[in-house]
Amino acid sequence: MSMLSVPGVARRTVRLARRHKVISSVAVVFAATVIAVSITAGSSGAVSSRAAPAFTLAALGEPGGEVSLSQYAGQPVIVNFWASWCEPCQQETPLLARWHAQHGHVVLLGLDENDTTASALKFARAKGVTYPLAFDPDMRAASAYGVDALPQTFFLNARHQIVAHVVGVVTLTQLATDLSLMSNPVAG
Repeated sequence: MSMLSVPGVARRTVRLARRHKVISSVAVVFAATVIAVSITAGSSGAVSSRAAPAFTLAALGEPGGEVSLSQYAGQPVIVNFWASWCEPCQQETPLLARWHAQHGHVVLLGLDENDTTASALKFARAKGVTYPLAFDPDMRAASAYGVDALPQTFFLNARHQIVAHVVGVVTLTQLATDLSLMSNPVAG
């Protein structure tokens, strides 16, 4: 090998080393971003507390009755958006009904979205639902919460701030974890 080619090889080696450092740095930043996003915006988890939108809707199956978030002032509340036609809701609703039967002291509100009263009532009865249900056929409450897919569950603390949000079927583990977030004292 001639001495004339050594400086060229050295320059290429330096360029490759720099390129490798840049690519490695980009990969590390990308991985850190993916991890951060999945921790903060995953299917479940704490969210920065923001006020839950208030709602007053017709009570499902109770002519003249209403379900309103303000009825539960000072109490933590779980708000679950569902529909009888929603396939994941078919799986989630019986789990919520069983969970609520064991944790009846926890306020759980089911908001039926873009559905018919008859279908929603039949579905709720078949799944053993005993918690309060509201009928939101025009999706006013869902829009206020930013719900664009079902099911979704919001965990509100006693000040009705959203402390956790689950997109998709909620699990027993998420219920336990997010219930503890709801119960934590709130500053301010």
